[in-house]
Amino acid sequence: MNDELKYHLGFNKVMGIGPARIVALRDYFGSLEQAWQASAADLHALHLPSRAVDNLLAARAKLDLDAEMEKAVRLGVTLISWDDPTYPARLKEIAAAPPLLYVRGEITLEDEWAVGIVGTRGVTAYGREATSQRAAGLAASGVTVVSGMARGVDAVAHKATLDVGGRTIAVLGCGVDIIYPPEHRGLAERIIANGALVSDYPIGTKPDAVNFPPRNRIISGLSLGIIVVEAGLKSGALITKDFALEQGREVFAVPGSIFSAQSAGPNDLLLQGARPITKAADVLEQLHLTQAEEQQEVRSFIPSDDVEAALLRVLSREPLHLDDITNEAGLPAHQVSAALVMMELKGMARQAGPGLYVLAR
Repeated sequence: MNDELKYHLGFNKVMGIGPARIVALRDYFGSLEQAWQASAADLHALHLPSRAVDNLLAARAKLDLDAEMEKAVRLGVTLISWDDPTYPARLKEIAAAPPLLYVRGEITLEDEWAVGIVGTRGVTAYGREATSQRAAGLAASGVTVVSGMARGVDAVAHKATLDVGGRTIAVLGCGVDIIYPPEHRGLAERIIANGALVSDYPIGTKPDAVNFPPRNRIISGLSLGIIVVEAGLKSGALITKDFALEQGREVFAVPGSIFSAQSAGPNDLLLQGARPITKAADVLEQLHLTQAEEQQEVRSFIPSDDVEAALLRVLSREPLHLDDITNEAGLPAHQVSAALVMMELKGMARQAGPGLYVLAR
C-alpha cells in the first residue's frame, strides 16, 4: 500500500486543507505522513487557520485511513495523487490542481487528446443534434470527450461518443460512488467501461449545488479546449469557459438562433472572440488533432527512449530551432532529427515553422 497515498486521502477529507496547504504542509514537515501526525502546536507554527487545524485534528481522531483505502478498493475506485505518474499531465499544470483524484474506470494515455463539451441541461432539439454530431465526430477521430454527466448537453455528448465506440470522461460534482442524476446509472456504467468517472470529492460526497462550479476546472483542465453548445447568459457552462480561459485552453462556441435563449451564451462568446464551430473538423484542425487516431496508434507500440527523454527536457511551448535543440540536448543531429519525426507522430512535439519545434499541447 502506498502510505503517502492514504495520507492524501486523509487530507482530502479535511475541510480547509486545499492544494496550496497540502504543498505547504509537505514542504514544512517533509512528508504528508509527518504532517498528518504533527502536533497542534507544530500545525499552528505553520500559520494554518485555527479552524483548519481543528478540522484536521478532528478528522485524524475519527478516520481509519487503512479502512478508507480498503473501502475504495471494495467500491472499485482508483486513487491517483499528483505524485502518481498516471496523473493526467495537462490537469497537473493548472492552478489549484486537485491533489487527489477518485476514478472509476481508467484514464489512459489516449485521453491526452481530449476536448470538453458543455452546455445547458435544457437542451433543444437543435442543441441535441449539434452536440451529438460534434461529439461523434471527435470520438471517431480518436479524441476523448470530457463532460459532466448532467442532464442535457452533457448526457448527449457522452452517449454520442459511446455510440461510435469512443472514449469519454465524466467529471462529477459528488463522490464517484454516487450516480447523479440517478437516471444516468446505465450511462455511468457505459462510461466506466469506456473511459472514467472522475471526481476530486471524497467517496460518499452527496451532490450539492456548491460542488459543481469547482469541478468545472477539472473538465477544462483535462481538455485541450472546450465547446459550449447551448447555454443561457448565466449558465453554469460558462463557468467552465472561464476556467478554460484561465488555463490557456481554446474556447469554441456553436452558433445558434438569435431568438433562442439557449443560444444566448454561445452567441455572446462568439462576439467576445470564441472560435465558431460548425463541424467537428473545425476543432480538430484548430487543436492539431487531425491525426489523433494515428498518433495514438504509433504511441501505443513505439516506446520512449533516452533520446526522447532528452528532447522533452529541451522542448517547450516556445519555438526552438533544430540546431539549438541539437546543441542543448548534446546529441548527434541525425538522432535528434529521427526522434523528432517519431515524436510528431506520437503527438509529443510539432513543427511551428521551418526547422522550428515546440511541445505539442
